[in-house]
Amino acid sequence: MSEVVLPLRIGPTTGSFRFWFAAQRWEWSPELYRMHGYMPGEIEPTTELLLAHKLPDDREHVAAAVARSIEEGAPFSSRHRFLDRTGQEHTVMVVADRILDDAGAAVGTAGFYIDLSDTLATAEQMTVDERLPELVQARAVIEQAKGVLMRMYRISAEQAFSVLIWRSQETNIKLRVLAEQLIEELPSVPSAPAPIVAAFDHTLLTLHERVPAHRRH
Repeated sequence: MSEVVLPLRIGPTTGSFRFWFAAQRWEWSPELYRMHGYMPGEIEPTTELLLAHKLPDDREHVAAAVARSIEEGAPFSSRHRFLDRTGQEHTVMVVADRILDDAGAAVGTAGFYIDLSDTLATAEQMTVDERLPELVQARAVIEQAKGVLMRMYRISAEQAFSVLIWRSQETNIKLRVLAEQLIEELPSVPSAPAPIVAAFDHTLLTLHERVPAHRRH
């Protein structure tokens, strides 16, 4: 099978960042500046600026995520909304990992903002269907990977698919291969805490009570 070439415009808008714990210093990529409505280098990104752009309902939990990063050396990860300088609202998912020094200590966090505000246009989705026959052949594993992303990040199926496409474009690795690798490494992710498992158990055992009568047979 020939190599798959993805349409250039498919996938969410992304911007990368680094946050250094000790200095509490942010570094933004040009794309992240533009996402916030600025020209690259126009302003100095700070935690205060970051929080000022957040919608009031989301500001507190983003501030808590930044504080947790500094106090615990944890990655800055979040899902929230912000207004760019023009007043346009963006819904973003922040995916990050720790930056470690030579001794293995966490000194910062680096990752990506993924703008989930825009979804795939119908024409673009048709292009995907036409140009990615491997998606049909590998539908099962890709659907599994989408399901994992949907649950972990609480995003829609279309958004999960966009995230997989973004990682495929970013790494130049086939979508199917990335999906397979994600499912293969899933057992290495720590188990959910007992209260979450208990809540899921309850949902599973009572599903039938909430199925509408017209869908039961």
